[in-house]
Amino acid sequence: MSASRTPVICFGQQPCGFFPRRFLFAKFETARRLQRELGGEIVFFYHDSDHDPRETQTGLRHRKSGELQWLNFAFANKLQRKYSPLYLKRIPDGWRETMARQLPAYVDKAWLPAFKQIQATTVADFCLAMYEAMGLLDGVRVVRSSDPAVREAACAIDDFFVDVPHEGEIVRARARSDGLQLHDGGDHYIDLPATTWTAVQVSPTRDSRLRWMQSVIGCTHYIAGAGEQAYLRTEDAPDITFVPRDVIDRSDEAYCDDLPRQLSDPS
Repeated sequence: MSASRTPVICFGQQPCGFFPRRFLFAKFETARRLQRELGGEIVFFYHDSDHDPRETQTGLRHRKSGELQWLNFAFANKLQRKYSPLYLKRIPDGWRETMARQLPAYVDKAWLPAFKQIQATTVADFCLAMYEAMGLLDGVRVVRSSDPAVREAACAIDDFFVDVPHEGEIVRARARSDGLQLHDGGDHYIDLPATTWTAVQVSPTRDSRLRWMQSVIGCTHYIAGAGEQAYLRTEDAPDITFVPRDVIDRSDEAYCDDLPRQLSDPS
């Protein structure tokens, strides 16, 4: 990194629960530690173009028994649940109220006002609003992979998904040499009708994500999670310094240890 270049400290993550998983909290903490050491800005690459509904599972422990329970959003319909990108997965009416009645068994009741006040109607927007209510986004620039301006600015890639209409919904289809496909489990695929698309419909795969993201953000440092370290193609971004995220216990479980900042700060 050039000595005169202002550090851009980045980390990426899909929406990962309406209370974020602890590994995401650790990425925020690692980024803030680096910022104290190096200066510069923090960028959260929010990969809300992913479509896997398992990403938003939220693991909470019962406050009395300690038993781990996995909770998740409800989805508008089965097609949307399975194939629509997270930024378009709609939350049915009543889900927030039903979940709010369950939460006191798992989290401090002081979290409930923040949760109940969120009016977001899609999964990705709801998660991001909750992370903001927790104070995680303070001083952090968020770059969303669903943002049309980001997609238009990103470099061309040859391994990607395309958001296209299908049976009344928008689905995230894998681009193949002979067309678009939806993975229907195992060795089964659904071939979609031939269509054209533009850059604003394109999002990267796991293998092309780093280069695609870097072409827009231009970060100097990237905080890599434990899983990412196994597949990141660092050769695609030789100008980045890769930093392992700080260790945190029970990394897959949800982070809800601290009270909402606006409720816990007596000032």
